[in-house]
Amino acid sequence: MTTIRVQLGERSYDIQIVTNDQSGLGPFAREHCRGSLAFIVSDEHVRPHANAAADALVAAGFRIAVSVLPSGEAQKALVTASHLYDGLAELQADRNTTVVAVGGGVIGDLAGFVAATYNRGLPLLMVPTTLLAMVDSSVGGKVGVNHPRAKNLIGAFHQPAGVWIDTAALDTLPDREYCSGLAEVVKYGVILDADFFAWLEQNAAAVLRRNSEAVRHIVGRSCRLKADVVERDERETTGLRAVLNYGHTFAHAFETVGGYGAWLHGEAVAAGMACAALLAERRGLIDRTVTERQRLLLEAFGLPTAPLRWPADALLGVMRNDKKASAGRLRFVLPQRLGEAALFDEVPEAEVRRVLEGEAS
Repeated sequence: MTTIRVQLGERSYDIQIVTNDQSGLGPFAREHCRGSLAFIVSDEHVRPHANAAADALVAAGFRIAVSVLPSGEAQKALVTASHLYDGLAELQADRNTTVVAVGGGVIGDLAGFVAATYNRGLPLLMVPTTLLAMVDSSVGGKVGVNHPRAKNLIGAFHQPAGVWIDTAALDTLPDREYCSGLAEVVKYGVILDADFFAWLEQNAAAVLRRNSEAVRHIVGRSCRLKADVVERDERETTGLRAVLNYGHTFAHAFETVGGYGAWLHGEAVAAGMACAALLAERRGLIDRTVTERQRLLLEAFGLPTAPLRWPADALLGVMRNDKKASAGRLRFVLPQRLGEAALFDEVPEAEVRRVLEGEAS
């Protein structure tokens, strides 16, 4: 058992990392969540995990209700949030009712948004079941839903009461989903920890085999790195937390133009990171060695390193609506060296277009 504390004053919480301890969720929830009613939100692909969570919570004395949604990015929408509001209203939920998100990033973002906005805020317990959710979306308090014009355009900051990570959930995760989550793991190495990046290079085979020790290491290190950033810039006001969006300005454009169906989120992030590295190289921030090391590691994990043939004009139009954009002017997180990145203002669209269109530097 590994405990990572996210220090945010009265909003501080624990990330508990275990392996094959389904029953432990109940005592963890009892310790970290007030009240006795839990509203579990999950999707049809992880119904067994939702059932196990329900059993653990009932054993700990909670009354429960469960909402199992269809799977997929399309659920991350206001219409689905409204459906969940209806469920909470029928339960006569109050501010002591805990929303329990059991699933991947879509469920965590959606259920978290509902928890943040229903009755002006309900306790939220994150129970991520995918690698991407374990290392990224379940930690840090960013919740939200998509808008047809941009991903995650509607959202809030709402820190969880706790995060319960059982790495055994990854045993049944499809290979594509598992590799998708590795994109976010690689991201932490590029922007925050060169030693971690080197460890990933040296242990790529063990990570792909889902070796238990390797998995626990990448989950624990990723959570600690993200927690360190969130503690210093909880609401992305100083620019520090923005570095966590490395590759995401490109990625969100790929997802939006592709209709949220062509790629999994991590696949889009991988291609976005490759584009961001090329952009940084063009601007003289890094040399080709960094770009190549990132490309080779992403490809070792079976991830794409170039965008699909979407129209550059459509992609740029989405980027102008990105949350990091300023009055329509593009801003990007770019690496300055391996293990360090920064937010750059007013990157000319012409430079971005050349990257998207694959022009040689």
